[in-house]
Amino acid sequence: MITGVVAKNLIRHPDERGYFEEIIRKTDGFFAEGFGQVSRSHMKTGVVKAWHIHKTQTDWWFVVRGVIRVALSDRRGNSETHGKILEMVLDEADPKVLKIPPGVAHGLKVLKGPSDLVYVTSGIYDPSEEGRIAFDDPDIGYDWVQGMPITNKKIT
Repeated sequence: MITGVVAKNLIRHPDERGYFEEIIRKTDGFFAEGFGQVSRSHMKTGVVKAWHIHKTQTDWWFVVRGVIRVALSDRRGNSETHGKILEMVLDEADPKVLKIPPGVAHGLKVLKGPSDLVYVTSGIYDPSEEGRIAFDDPDIGYDWVQGMPITNKKIT
């Protein structure tokens, strides 16, 4: 894991009409940084969006549709997990909300699209807060071209 990164498993309540699922509530311990805005990104299969980093803003990511591979790189010099990389798959069939703290570079690759990522941020959009790192940054050394992760779980 990377210090401060949290994946919250969600509970679906199905019935004959479909299901209900609570994603985030203000009383969640992992939502202490609070609400700034909610946004949606619609992406096609194979799209890579990397790397993005914030100075002070926290992000919470939720995949509504599709399957994405998330990669995180801890760029915080004072963190016990500095330089570590964490990968995970966010899949509509296995619902989770992912908390990404400030100073952790984040990116994604759409494994099955179209994909819709809804994300909440602790602040409103501010260009001075936004940071970009090249997808092929040699310091991070992450391979976005790699294929599907090997898993026992069937991705349909």
